[in-house]
Amino acid sequence: MKHRLLTLVVVLLVGIPALVSAQRWKRQRYEFSIGAGATNFLGDLGGADQIGTHYFKDFEWTMTRFAAAIGLRYKMSEFFALNSHITYGRVAGDDKLTKEFFRNYRNLNFYSDIYELNLNFEGAFQQEQIGHRYRLKRVKGIRAYEIYSYIFAGAGVFYFDPKTKFNGKTIRLKPQHTEGQGEVATRREYSSIQFCIPIGIGFKYTIDRKWGVGLELGIRKTFTDYIDDVSTTYYDRSLLIEKYGSEKGNYLADVADRSNGSRPYITAPEAQRGDPRYKDSYMFAIFSVNYKLRTGRNNLPLF
Repeated sequence: MKHRLLTLVVVLLVGIPALVSAQRWKRQRYEFSIGAGATNFLGDLGGADQIGTHYFKDFEWTMTRFAAAIGLRYKMSEFFALNSHITYGRVAGDDKLTKEFFRNYRNLNFYSDIYELNLNFEGAFQQEQIGHRYRLKRVKGIRAYEIYSYIFAGAGVFYFDPKTKFNGKTIRLKPQHTEGQGEVATRREYSSIQFCIPIGIGFKYTIDRKWGVGLELGIRKTFTDYIDDVSTTYYDRSLLIEKYGSEKGNYLADVADRSNGSRPYITAPEAQRGDPRYKDSYMFAIFSVNYKLRTGRNNLPLF
C-alpha cells in the first residue's frame, strides 16, 4: 500500500508540472513578428558565366537587395502552426554582370519591387518549450530550447512591376510590350498579380517567455516568366513602326533590344530573347524579432 502511495505521489509530482507546461503554449498561440533581410532573383537576366544554367546554379550575389516583412503566427499544436506574412523586397538582374556571350550581348537589365501576401503551414522538428520568465543561472525548472527549427510550405499572391533605366530615365517595362505582348493575339499581356508557392526553413531563438528572434530562408516558386519582362523572342521592329509610327516604333524596339548591333542576327525577329521553359523565382532571407501574444478565452489574441 505504501509502495503504491509513493508511486502515485511521484507520478503527481512529475506529471502535473509536465502537463501544465505542455498546455502552456495554448496561452500564447499567437506570435507577432517584424523583420528585415535580403532578397535575390532567379530568372533570365544576368546570372552565371555559362549558358544553360538555371535556378540556384544561376545565382548572382551582387544582385542581392533589401527585404522586410511583418507576420502573425498561430500555433495549432506544439509541432504545427500557420504563419501569414506581408513581405516587401526588391529584385534585380543585369546582363552586364555575366560573361556568357549571348546574355552579355543582349545587354538588358531590370529591377522590380515585390509585394507579397502569403499563408504558410509550418512543421517543427521539436517542441518549443517555454522556460523561465528570465534566463537566470542555476534556477531549476524547464528550460526553453535555445534553437527551434521548422520547415514551411504554403501559398501566396504577389505584385510586381518591372522597370529599367533607359537614356537616363526610369521606364516601366510592361507598357512597352517588349516582346509584343498585347500586340498580337498569340502573345497575351502578362498580369502584374501572380500566385507563388513559398517553401523554406526557419530557425527561432527563445529569449524569454515573450520575446525571441528568428531567421527564415525561403524560395518562391512562381507561375510567370515575366518578373524581369523577358521570356520568349524578339518582336519585329517593322511591325511596331507600322502600328505606332517611326518615332515611337523605333523607341519601343530600342527599349526591347539594347545590344550594340554588331551581330543583328542574334536579335532578329523571332530570335531567342529569353527561355520560357523555366519560370522565374525569387528568394527571401528574413531576420525577425518575435513577440508572443496572450490568447484570450475566445481563442483570439490579446493586444
